[in-house]
Amino acid sequence: MGHTDAMKIELFTFCDFAQENGGKLTIVGTFDTIISRKFPCVHPQLFVVIRIRFDLWEFSGHAFRIETRDLDGEMNMDTISGNVEVRGAGNATAVSHLVFAVSNLHFRSSGVVNFVLYIDDKELGSIPLYLRMDGAP
Repeated sequence: MGHTDAMKIELFTFCDFAQENGGKLTIVGTFDTIISRKFPCVHPQLFVVIRIRFDLWEFSGHAFRIETRDLDGEMNMDTISGNVEVRGAGNATAVSHLVFAVSNLHFRSSGVVNFVLYIDDKELGSIPLYLRMDGAP
């Protein structure tokens, strides 16, 4: 009987700042909405943070990519891609952290942009980034 894929996203979020240090993850200012006074707009920088848990038989290299799509199917940023090496520390599972700073994101209009994570060409999950017009006078 073959194993099913057991890798799971434990955390997938946007934030103001993130870093990994010795396996520990620091996340500051997590959010899911950007409010702008006008559109189109440019968001200077945000961080995308992903924590994935892998089972023992998945310890190896895995290809990943993160794509963005708005409701019209348009891409809002270049695809982020690379490889993640999963190594155990004597436990039955292991986690890997993906931390990316994304600068100068251009948004044409309010709405939603989905960030989609693929591992080994399979969609593992996605999160929405909401774009809202500031209603304040």
